[in-house]
Amino acid sequence: MSRPRLLDLFCCAGGAGTGYRMAGFDVVGVDLSPQPRYPFAFIQHDALALDQRFLRSFDVIHASPPCQAYTPLGALSPHMTYPDLLDPTREMLEASGLPWVIENVMTAPLRKDRSIVLCGEMFGLRTYRHRRFESNIGLVAPPHPKHVKLTATKQRKARWAEGWHVSITGDVGTYVGPEAMGIDWMSGNELCEAIPPSYTHYIGVQLMLTMLRKSAA
Repeated sequence: MSRPRLLDLFCCAGGAGTGYRMAGFDVVGVDLSPQPRYPFAFIQHDALALDQRFLRSFDVIHASPPCQAYTPLGALSPHMTYPDLLDPTREMLEASGLPWVIENVMTAPLRKDRSIVLCGEMFGLRTYRHRRFESNIGLVAPPHPKHVKLTATKQRKARWAEGWHVSITGDVGTYVGPEAMGIDWMSGNELCEAIPPSYTHYIGVQLMLTMLRKSAA
C-alpha cells in the first residue's frame, strides 16, 4: 500500500514532519521561509494562501502557526508585532474537510475541549517542553508523569552531565539540545523552534488508526 500523504504547514526545519514520517506518512512541508535542512519534500509558500484543491490532495494536515504572539517572550518585546494566525489556520483546515492537527505553545488559545498536552517526560526525553495539540479527530494523551527532575536554563552543559533536564532555548542547540529533543540535523535556532518528533509520531499513529477504521467501515 502507498503511504498516506501529510501536509506539514509552517514546517520550519521538520521536527513535526519527522515524527509523522516515522508513523508512516509521506510528508510535504510548506513554509514562508527557506528551510534548507527540511528532510522531506519542501514548498516555499505562504501556508494560508494555499488553494483548497491543493490541500485536499493530501490525506491529513498538520499546522504549527507561529507561536510568538502567545509567549511570555513575545510579551516582553512590545515594540515587536507578531502575527496571530491561529484562527485563520483553523478556519482553513476546517474548510478542507480533512483530518487535521494544530500544534502550539501552552498559552496559545487552542480549544481545550478538543486538544491534548504532550511533554518530553511522556517519551523518555530530558526536556519537558509542553505543547498543546488541537485536532478534529479526538486525540488521546498518554499519562502525564509527575515532574520530579530539575530543569536547567543556565549552565546547561554541566547540569546535563549531572542528570538534569534542560530548557531548549538559545545556545542549548549547540551541545545538549539534539540529544534532549531527539533531533540531530538542525541548527541551534531551528532547534529552539522545533518540537520533538516523538510527539508527532505518537499523534501520527492515532491518525493512521483513525484512517484505517474509516476505510474499513
